[in-house]
Amino acid sequence: MDGRAGQNRAEHPFGRLTHTKQLAPAHQGLKLPLSSVIRWTQGGPCPVSVESTRAVGALSATSRIAVARSAAPAVASVQARTYADAKATPTEVSSILEQRIRGVQEEAGLAETGRVLSVGDGIARVHGLANVQAEELVEFASGVKGMCMNLEAGQVGVVLFGSDRLVKEGETVKRTGEIVDVPVGPELLGRVVDALGNPIDGKGPLNTKERSRAQVKAPGILPRRSVNQPVQTGLKSIDAMVPIGRGQRELIIGDRQTGKTAVALDAILNQKRWNNTSDETKKLYCIYVAVGQKRSTVAQLVKTLEENDAMKYSVIVAATASEAAPLQFLAPFTGASIGEWFRDNGRHALLVLDDLSKQAVAYRQMSLLLRRPPGREAYPGDVFYLHSRLLERAAKMNDKHGGGSLTALPVIETQGGDVSAYIPTNVISITDGQIFLEAELFYKGVRPAINVGLSVSRVGSAAQLKAMKQVAGSLKLFLAQYREVAAFAQFGSDLDAATKQTLNRGERLTELLKQKQYSPMAVNEMVPLIFAGVNGHLDSVPVDKILQWEADFLSHLKTNESDLLATIDKEGALSKELEGRLKDVIVSFTKSFVA
Repeated sequence: MDGRAGQNRAEHPFGRLTHTKQLAPAHQGLKLPLSSVIRWTQGGPCPVSVESTRAVGALSATSRIAVARSAAPAVASVQARTYADAKATPTEVSSILEQRIRGVQEEAGLAETGRVLSVGDGIARVHGLANVQAEELVEFASGVKGMCMNLEAGQVGVVLFGSDRLVKEGETVKRTGEIVDVPVGPELLGRVVDALGNPIDGKGPLNTKERSRAQVKAPGILPRRSVNQPVQTGLKSIDAMVPIGRGQRELIIGDRQTGKTAVALDAILNQKRWNNTSDETKKLYCIYVAVGQKRSTVAQLVKTLEENDAMKYSVIVAATASEAAPLQFLAPFTGASIGEWFRDNGRHALLVLDDLSKQAVAYRQMSLLLRRPPGREAYPGDVFYLHSRLLERAAKMNDKHGGGSLTALPVIETQGGDVSAYIPTNVISITDGQIFLEAELFYKGVRPAINVGLSVSRVGSAAQLKAMKQVAGSLKLFLAQYREVAAFAQFGSDLDAATKQTLNRGERLTELLKQKQYSPMAVNEMVPLIFAGVNGHLDSVPVDKILQWEADFLSHLKTNESDLLATIDKEGALSKELEGRLKDVIVSFTKSFVA
């Protein structure tokens, strides 16, 4: 090597690098790893070949700039050292390599992937996926899908939507770039789908045109309006004493086997009378979400709806007990998204969530396995937010936003009638009222077994039909007094006349409010019955003959007084004249019935 080159080397530790043009013209402007450059300047082999030139030449301009920026501080630091002890640190080399690898991946358009560190109990811990989003869908090499729940330093906690037996340690995981979304639209009516919106009824694909995220933000305050239209359940005790309005959240709460699902199912069946008409303002589309129930129970429910010709305006979302906890957690949100499509398109929908206790248990299972800190009853701290963000999506929209509504009937199962447990108190505080079903009443034959004292509707009275409000205004108070008096009457037989009359009438009203399952009733039929009971026209009828009187009286009204029923239905209120006529019809019929 000539003295001139040696002179350059003495002047600058990277003198040879500065003369790249003379020494290696083919590689002009090439950026090399620092360690290779240093070995070269010490007399080692040239680190560049024609092949490497082509490979590096394929890098994007963005990548080169990034490499230059990351390498610049490293070069500056080495220049301060002598030529003899200049060595590349491992961090400098790794940062350059990482930048180059990233550049190549972006250029080639490769999907971001990770690897499974561990898997078990429906949870996979995945290394990589640095840019993954919360609640993003990821796909495992085995075909199983999962949702990212925990985004931690160095790893991601993924809940699996399928069996964890199919997922192996070390398996590749791929980002999909999609947050969990589900199909929505009228094409879902009459279908049974799973928690991800896939059809499971064997009737072919859904052919929906739209999709919506499962978890979206609830409407704000300004797009809403107060509840002003009724939801007719067809149950005398509910429509009279605990009225529900469109856009309301009314909780159905009670022990197991007290008729919670039966109440919700009757409400769905009762919508048939309006859904058979062409008036979209009166129609109420129904979405039933089954969480953690037996498959046989769901199959029986579908059969009941089909037999009653109610499936054509209903959607069933099923996440049964045998399915993974993440699917049970997700199903209510899927049902809400399906219902929101109707709400946001100016229509009306009813969402039955049966039941949220099982959703909370599924969420607790996921959270504990993801190592989130437990709180009261081992539920995670955000279990209240789980239910509040779900139920806040039920709303009555104002006319500017289409005037649609989504009504929610969440179901909660209590243990031994304990309404002060964690989940029941949470949901009671979120909802606009509750229908409390009591096991004791159920076993006495009072069905639906509604505890009048504990049941309340906070906003539904504004939507109640005026005729019903007129006749049933004092019904709830009277029945509460009757229960109180009945408790004292057990201890003493010497009662005054007023107390005896209260007991006498209370027994008949309780009997009158009984109703068979799957036999919902129109409001114009309920009004004359409750009018008769509240005004004492049934005091002379024996208690065991009340239900017989009811059946005969309704038959008499439909046959001989159909214009009276039509007037109540049309006007929606009882005028003095109509009230007098109704009283005459009841008195004359009751006389002939008792005789």
